[in-house]
Amino acid sequence: MTRLIFLLILTVSLPLSSAYAAAPSKTVVLDVPGMTCKFCPITIRKALKKVPGVISAKAEYKSKTATVTFDPSKTNVDALTKATTNAGYPSTLKKSK
Repeated sequence: MTRLIFLLILTVSLPLSSAYAAAPSKTVVLDVPGMTCKFCPITIRKALKKVPGVISAKAEYKSKTATVTFDPSKTNVDALTKATTNAGYPSTLKKSK
């Protein structure tokens, strides 16, 4: 009886666990030359995190860049640059990892 319950649980949980497999992500670095103070990265990071599919976003005042990791099946670089532009900080793709 215990074996039967275990097999049922295992059979039911296998398809569910594969649904939670990590989707491939992509990381890009954006040039954001319009950063003029140490508070600019906060606005840029918040704007990027609102884009559906963004996993993480980090903006750095010193280098005037933003590093964004995202799910490419949900968003793209154009959407990321549009988000920073709409927040008042136009950006361009610097590097794709």
